[in-house]
Amino acid sequence: MRRLAFLLTAVALIGASAACGDSPTAHAGSLNVVAGENFWGSIAMQLGGPKVNVQTVLTDPNADPHEYESNTNDARAFAEADLVILNGAGYDDWGKKLLDANASSHRQVLNVADMLAKRAGDNPHFWYDPGYVVKVADAITARYKSIDSGDATFFDQRRTDFASALQPYNARIAEIRKKFAGIKIGATESIFVYMAAALNLDLISPVEFMDAVAEGNDPPASAVVEFQNQITARQAKVLIYNVQTATAVTTNVKHLAQAADIPVVGVSETLQPETVAFQDWQLSQLIALENALNADALSK
Repeated sequence: MRRLAFLLTAVALIGASAACGDSPTAHAGSLNVVAGENFWGSIAMQLGGPKVNVQTVLTDPNADPHEYESNTNDARAFAEADLVILNGAGYDDWGKKLLDANASSHRQVLNVADMLAKRAGDNPHFWYDPGYVVKVADAITARYKSIDSGDATFFDQRRTDFASALQPYNARIAEIRKKFAGIKIGATESIFVYMAAALNLDLISPVEFMDAVAEGNDPPASAVVEFQNQITARQAKVLIYNVQTATAVTTNVKHLAQAADIPVVGVSETLQPETVAFQDWQLSQLIALENALNADALSK
């Protein structure tokens, strides 16, 4: 409680400073953008180019984003932002607290969950849905044009360029969908639910298991037993393993998969490595998945 009180006080002081004349745009000739997570930050940077200055809050590839705690540096960034991009749906509630503590007349906010008509309790891993990625890119471009209408043509061109950059990612999705439609896979966490649907793969893991791990809880014993039985019976041809939410239970499932000669494909919540572009990060994971599916097919 003391930490939160201190943080809210800091935010209020920063907001007061901005209101007294400090420019809300810290870098001349650019829009200040704060992204809660680096996957949205990567897209925001590509769509804005030199016209925007993007600061990302969550960048540590070894941290669990669900457990992040904000600090005074985050508070200052939010106070000075022209646009804040949050994932929403309970994924980054710390960001909402910072916004609520610092009202701003100039700042725009893009809450991805709200835009997609999602709410807390829904699967928040929207960046693993190719269709949602397009909608978010369109929304960011629209916000840039709203804030800086004089550069609308520039932002439209950047949006076209980003669509081109997504082509290898989209092509790989189409290829996997065509070659492996209906193949059963498992996943230790709900992070891959949207992508599995886009790939037309049959994700058979117990929903209760995946959701509990995503929320930082212990899965129900019945779901653990069901999942373990699926793995030992080799019902899943590949196991998707979230490397950023590893627990004793998920590690045990991974070991069972390895013992059963089921390929394990690691995926992450945030960019890995953190310097890579969104589409390249996703493409590398898709290539690893396709290789695993191919390996399973060859082993028959």
